[in-house]
Amino acid sequence: MRNLKVTIAYRGTNYHGFQIQNNAVTVQGTLEKHLSKVLNEPVSITGCSRTDTGVHANMFCFNVKTNSRISTLGFCRGVNGELPDDISILSCEEVPMDFHARFDCKGKEYIYKMHCSESKDPFAPDLKFHYRRPFDIEAARKAAQYFVGTHDFSSFCADCTNVSTTIRTIYSFKIENSGDTVIMLVKGNGFLYNMIRIMAGTLIDVSEKRFSPDDMPRILEAKDRLQAGRTAMAHGLYLNRVFYSTDELLKEQKEVL
Repeated sequence: MRNLKVTIAYRGTNYHGFQIQNNAVTVQGTLEKHLSKVLNEPVSITGCSRTDTGVHANMFCFNVKTNSRISTLGFCRGVNGELPDDISILSCEEVPMDFHARFDCKGKEYIYKMHCSESKDPFAPDLKFHYRRPFDIEAARKAAQYFVGTHDFSSFCADCTNVSTTIRTIYSFKIENSGDTVIMLVKGNGFLYNMIRIMAGTLIDVSEKRFSPDDMPRILEAKDRLQAGRTAMAHGLYLNRVFYSTDELLKEQKEVL
């Protein structure tokens, strides 16, 4: 028996999220179908995270245990040859049997993409949230800095009933723009259900003057979802990077600071 750590990227438009579901097409279900064919045995994979319907991933990790002796290069080539065009195997490596893609993850980085223009982008309608107003990036940047650090993010969670704690640490929250595109980059040790989308939506509300940047501490302290802003659309969200080394995470944090 071997344990393989696999890194993939996918476009989430055609999928009802990552996690397998009955009567719905998911990334996990699609992967398991084609992996089982290539490995010539039924397999079940363990993903690093769940993603919602329409959410994308530039980097997503899963592990799979198999009796197959296929090489890691043969695995990449064989599975990529079977997968649809919107899922791609990026890498594969053999890891210790106790490696777990979810529980061994030390941190993640998400990005949220917005197309800020009166005119829509015909080349990426499912890859960026189309925002038709001017975006106040400076106000959003000021507000976003209140999220950095260790806080109780109950106000930014759509459903906190299945988590043991709502305390998370955000290492960095940057907002960049190029032309009509605005990108939010958020890195943390973990995220609650819809947390990134609610933070992004709240920053959109800041841009629209529904909130002041200085309202963020009050919203955090309220621990009440109703006090935060809207939930931004799913198709602007990407899981961008997954970290399995604390040293790597802290090193990158020093570089950011």
